[in-house]
Amino acid sequence: MFKKTILLLSLVLLTSCGSYNSIDTFYNAHKNDNQVTAIRVPKFMLTLISGISPEMQALVGNTKDLRYMRFPSATPAKTQFLNSQMNGITGNSFIEVYRKNDELKRNVVSIREKRNSVREILIYNNDNLNGSFLYFNGDFDPVKVREMAKNNEFGKMGEGLIQQFSPNTPGINQP
Repeated sequence: MFKKTILLLSLVLLTSCGSYNSIDTFYNAHKNDNQVTAIRVPKFMLTLISGISPEMQALVGNTKDLRYMRFPSATPAKTQFLNSQMNGITGNSFIEVYRKNDELKRNVVSIREKRNSVREILIYNNDNLNGSFLYFNGDFDPVKVREMAKNNEFGKMGEGLIQQFSPNTPGINQP
């Protein structure tokens, strides 16, 4: 009985620690921060986003969850904090496809694979003034993902999302 209790408590502890460093945790912790733009696209609205580019249409067709967040990162301490949080999220469970470090500046594309497909894509950028991440969850072709990362096509998608969901978009924040 004692061994079963210890085993059960160990599993609960491991499960709770594993979910601490996740996109959900980061998104929920920072979505209400000052000067943050946070977009979580519901599945029915993914068709709007597919119009950004042909590559985006191919990618969005297999997407289950799409999020974008842009946040201020004006001080070295804040930049280091955000970089550390993103490193904690990607940790051991993601594979870095691309990384560029320039002192505290970061540009990272990470993926999580399952068998022969990519299940999650996380693009993190921080230029010491602003940080952002773009997150996809779905079923993606690894060759296409690596090609898009190599050609910096993910960098354009965040701006496209902001344009699609800006206050000037019909149906959003209109009286």
